[in-house]
Amino acid sequence: MTRFDAYQILGAHLKNPNLVKHSLTAEAAMQGLCRYLNASPTKEEVEEWGITGLLHDADYEETTGHPELHGIKITEEINLPENIARAIKGHNFQYTKVMPQTQMEWAIATCDQLTGLIVACTLVHPDKRLASVTPDFILKRFYEKSFAKGADRETILLCESKLNIPLIKFIEIILKSMQEIAGNLGL
Repeated sequence: MTRFDAYQILGAHLKNPNLVKHSLTAEAAMQGLCRYLNASPTKEEVEEWGITGLLHDADYEETTGHPELHGIKITEEINLPENIARAIKGHNFQYTKVMPQTQMEWAIATCDQLTGLIVACTLVHPDKRLASVTPDFILKRFYEKSFAKGADRETILLCESKLNIPLIKFIEIILKSMQEIAGNLGL
């Protein structure tokens, strides 16, 4: 599967522009994590991780109200490589009961929630520009329980035990990856 194919699938399944943008942030985050976690990843590996991020929420609109199906439905409808399908199922492990095992699986499970928190931080920043947001600003907001309540901080924190990446470094990687595509996000 190519990135072009994955984007076509995404477009056929998601209509909400904000969900499409979220998928783009997850794609960028996954590519950044692949480069960080693998000493010399191949172009194909980086693309594979990116495709996982791009498609992880492709069935979100179709499974609203049925969280146990989110991540399962798309993998049953689309013939995806097994490692990508398993990572997509595992990103919602709290509901699908498919526990992440590999680095790629834990990467999408942990970065998914963080991308949303970073967008929320950007939207409350004075200039609302992703380029102006810093890891310290995000970290401060991370510990404010009333801020971006939907971001599952416990899952984000699994970056430390499952990927061996300290939280501040994890934030840096994801933020930098998102900043590289800020123009596509309108941020």
